[in-house]
Amino acid sequence: MHSKRLAATLATLGALCAQPALADTTWTWSYSGAGITAGGSFVTSDVADAQGFHEITAITGTRNGDAITGLYPTGSAIPGNAPYALDNLVRVGPQGQVTVHGFGYATASGGYANPYYADFLSPPVYTEVFTTASSFDEVPISFSASIVPEPASIALALCGLAAVGVRASSRRVPT
Repeated sequence: MHSKRLAATLATLGALCAQPALADTTWTWSYSGAGITAGGSFVTSDVADAQGFHEITAITGTRNGDAITGLYPTGSAIPGNAPYALDNLVRVGPQGQVTVHGFGYATASGGYANPYYADFLSPPVYTEVFTTASSFDEVPISFSASIVPEPASIALALCGLAAVGVRASSRRVPT
C-alpha cells in the first residue's frame, strides 16, 4: 500500500511539473565602453544553430539613457555603416557571444548602434559602431549576455527536488 501511495504522489508531482515547450528565450545584455553604457533584454529563438547562436527577434533597453526603439532588420546595415550587414545572433559564453556582424538597434533620439565581436583583431575585442545623421563612432566595449531562467524551468527544478525528497522520505525506517 505504501508503494502505491508513493507512486501516486510521484505521478501527481510529474503531472504538476510538466514543462511546456518554449517558443523563445529571454536574455539580459549589457555593454560599456568610453562614454557608453547600454543594456536591456533580448528575445531570441529557442533553437540554436550549429555554432550555438540564437537569432535575436526583439530588443528592449537603453543606450546612455536613450530608449531603444527597435531591432534593426537581419541582413541589413545600420544607417551610416554600409555594407556591414547585421546577423542579430547571440550565444552563451565568455567570448564571441555575438558575431563579427553583430546586432543592430535604433534609439529614440535617432541614433543607430551595432555592437559586434571583432575576431579579426589581435586580441579579439567587442566593439560598438554608433551612427547618427551627422556622426560615426567606433569604440571598444565590454559585452555580456545571459539567458534569464524561465519560471517553468525553475518550477521544474523545484519539482525534481520535491520528488527526490518524497522518495527519500519513503525509504526511512519507522521508529
